Amino acid sequence: MASSQSPRRRVVVTGFGAVTPLGLSAAASWDAAIRGISGAAPITRFDASGHTTTFACELKGFDALNYVDRKLARRMDVYSHYAVAAANEAIKHAQLDTSTLTDAQRARIGVIIGSGQGGMETFQNQAVTWHTSGPGRLSPFFVPMIICDIAGAWVAMEHGLRGPNHAVVSACATGNDCIMSALDSIRAGRADIILAGGAECAITPLGVGGFGAARALSTRNDEPTRASRPFDTDRDGFVIGEGAGVLVLESLESAESRGATIYAELLAVGAACDAHHLTAPHPDGVGARLAMEGAFREAGITPTDVDTINMHATSTGLGDVAECSAVRAVFGDHADVVTATATKSMTGHMLGAAGAVEAIFSVQSIVHNIVPPVINLENPDPECTVRVAANSAEHREVRVAVSNAFGFGGHNTAAILADRSVGDAL
Repeated sequence: MASSQSPRRRVVVTGFGAVTPLGLSAAASWDAAIRGISGAAPITRFDASGHTTTFACELKGFDALNYVDRKLARRMDVYSHYAVAAANEAIKHAQLDTSTLTDAQRARIGVIIGSGQGGMETFQNQAVTWHTSGPGRLSPFFVPMIICDIAGAWVAMEHGLRGPNHAVVSACATGNDCIMSALDSIRAGRADIILAGGAECAITPLGVGGFGAARALSTRNDEPTRASRPFDTDRDGFVIGEGAGVLVLESLESAESRGATIYAELLAVGAACDAHHLTAPHPDGVGARLAMEGAFREAGITPTDVDTINMHATSTGLGDVAECSAVRAVFGDHADVVTATATKSMTGHMLGAAGAVEAIFSVQSIVHNIVPPVINLENPDPECTVRVAANSAEHREVRVAVSNAFGFGGHNTAAILADRSVGDAL
């Protein structure tokens, strides 16, 4: 099958779904983002009083039983609940009726959903059970609940999708790397449609405690909504978030044959490694620069074609400066023209789900011609020399968007999404 397909098969976005700290759908999350709403608040999932950071960007009002039945819910970690919720919305948004698919069609639809940490809540709870009651009391579902590939398996079983199914795990670059893997699979002819994205639920005592021990988190406990402040001189670390984002990626031929709405085209995803440090970015943003340059080569466009960048921008001292340096190196003077945003200022850092959710925001910028704001930007860091939508959304034409996602280990990715007309002209 692959040999009969063009290696440059066009891939489009025909649907998306998300559950985020801003809302329990992609539309609700987008509405809150363009209004500059913060999802940060004191932690409610556990008693965080003994932690150096006592707040996070949790999902509000999420009930797994709205998406899966009670028996299945007990056999799934929370991160899988989030993935199924986002995937169900994405499938519905794409008007893809999985109940009517033929066996041949099911074999051509895949799922590639990753997670940076997998079933962290289950892992912690089961560790306590082992410590207090011994190995005989461990759940028989312990292992399948914690592994990072299992969310995609649940989505596939829910909808009977038998195409390529795996997870890419690359810390906070996971979402973009899953999107890249889906792009490559569709271009190679291994599938016609793939649900791609990421899911994460790491707001647990161990998750928050671990990042706190690494001194990665903001400790602005007295004002959580002002804590995530990319590019601001007073930033003191990221705010941990959670949720999931899933995009329906589809070959252009498949989308046209079923009359699907095309929201954007995925032109390329570039990837590179800093090869520098376990957690800190290269100070010159070498990996980020290489990822963006690789994406532009693959897409066949130049940085001057870009209208907006959803930057990785976690609100850390080193990370924001390194990324801005990379953007300036790649974009040159166009960094003063493009409108950058950092939606983590509102969602917090959703770790393995971040890249997927931010790609969805980029698609929505293309659809609505709006760039969400960077909130809490009160004292711009002079070392962050990019033009941003500071504190309020910017209305402008958006035909091409870049979405960056970087991760511990020096993983760097850059996705390029565009209005379909851009792809038509290439």
